[in-house]
Amino acid sequence: MRRKILSRIFVSLMGYFLMTGCHSIAGEGVPNLSVIPKPVKLERVEGDYSFDEKTKIVITDESEELSEIGMQMAEKLRVVTGYPFELLDESDLKKAKNVVKFTLDSKLCNLGREGYQLNVSPDSVHISAPGAAGIFYGIQSLYQLMPEAVESGRLVEGIDWSMPCVRIEDRPRFRWRGMHLDVCRHFFPVEFIKKYIDLMTMYKLNTFHWHLTEDQGSRIEITRYPKLTEIGSIRKETMGDGKSYGGSYTQKEIREVVEYARQRFITVVPEIEMPGHSMAALAAYPDLSCTGGPFEVATRWGVYEDVYCAGSEKTFEFLEHVLAEVIALFPGPFMHTGGDECPKVRWEHCERCQRRMRDEGLKDEHELQSYFIKRIEKFLNSKGKKLIGWDEILEGGLTADATVMSWRGMEGGIEAAKSGHDAVMSPTSHCYFDFYQAKSGEPKAIGGYLPLEKVYSFEPTPSELTEEESNHILGAQANVWTEYMDTAEHVEYMLLPRMCALSEVVWSGKEHRDYEDFTRRMADQYERFEVMHVNFRPPDGER
Repeated sequence: MRRKILSRIFVSLMGYFLMTGCHSIAGEGVPNLSVIPKPVKLERVEGDYSFDEKTKIVITDESEELSEIGMQMAEKLRVVTGYPFELLDESDLKKAKNVVKFTLDSKLCNLGREGYQLNVSPDSVHISAPGAAGIFYGIQSLYQLMPEAVESGRLVEGIDWSMPCVRIEDRPRFRWRGMHLDVCRHFFPVEFIKKYIDLMTMYKLNTFHWHLTEDQGSRIEITRYPKLTEIGSIRKETMGDGKSYGGSYTQKEIREVVEYARQRFITVVPEIEMPGHSMAALAAYPDLSCTGGPFEVATRWGVYEDVYCAGSEKTFEFLEHVLAEVIALFPGPFMHTGGDECPKVRWEHCERCQRRMRDEGLKDEHELQSYFIKRIEKFLNSKGKKLIGWDEILEGGLTADATVMSWRGMEGGIEAAKSGHDAVMSPTSHCYFDFYQAKSGEPKAIGGYLPLEKVYSFEPTPSELTEEESNHILGAQANVWTEYMDTAEHVEYMLLPRMCALSEVVWSGKEHRDYEDFTRRMADQYERFEVMHVNFRPPDGER
């Protein structure tokens, strides 16, 4: 309760400051233009627009995607307003004056696949874009112009459903605008995964990196290898607490999440770890190791020396069968195969691994890992997928098509881009949301210090790169590793408001970013979090 009261006081003060001093985005005397991420262009124009019981949604193109978007919007607004929000096509347009209209316009191709124009006038709302994704993102901006009750998920009476008239032209800076979630250290049900995706949707993030296998748990059903979840999803305890812990997703649940994300223009990138971080799989199938086990699902955090045997054909047969099932569940272009923190000690003493090195002419175990990754990549490419992995996949050499996710600083991404590889920037310095948000008074975390302002200061494109090399930087992503987050509420607290800062980093042009302006615009977002019953770190730091 104390947190809510303090947060509302802060919000009220920020609203006052917006009315009296902030003209950079809202326009003079307008306290409620707090669109995040910040649009490329936003102009306040005269008048206000109001939804009422006569408002119609008009789709001017014969498009299944636009119809789906229109139905989504109508359903959300019906719930909170109680108005019918009838859907019409263009032939009915003359019959309706108070309309929200969607138009696909190829003349706006300069805005790219995800850009849009939003025009709010006193008697209509018009969202136009070159593609359906742009229409969808225009709607997300529209919601932020509305009263925060639009996010309540229930009927709210006595609300004036009005908003200021504006003209917005907008497009994202980066293609990859990502959030990651580790469900292996701690497991989270489908209901929360959907909530996580909803939060990403609000801020126009478009890539959900789902970390599904790890030493401490294998979370995805593989029908050919049932022991991966029967055995590999359950650890006997966690850090000595003596309590059994487990959880996994059925393939039906995976499909449900992927479809839910698709409807929100979010691509789900699954991560199946290899060759390291594989203790859960080895506990289930110990013959895939160098020593033969026995093993148990890891009960403590850290890095383990037992990894998949790179000299055994059984390993590659197993992983190809696993990946084939995973590929069938995830239609996106990328498959994340980890590749990080793989100790080589078992390979150094494994006769099969050493034979593999001799047969393939590999000079050391780093090149053996490169052989491992390249072989998996060849399989993925044969199935129409691109491999992405943590920056350790650079060690020992990289094939032409692999994408690097740079987490140990920016160097991996720089090396990748300079050698012609695509990269996603995700350095611990700015993108690890398992780090503390303040130097004291915070819930237990893994360590590190990453306050909101530092996230906002992140620049994904290194100055060392030429213009051509910079084109290989796909974007950036924040990671949520859950060793010390055992509840959904804790994940939310670590996520918000830092995710809002990241969204502006990857969407808005760096020349438009200003931290003070961002914090003023965040005032409305804190109020929305309250309405949504989402846990978050308030600006005053009180919990």
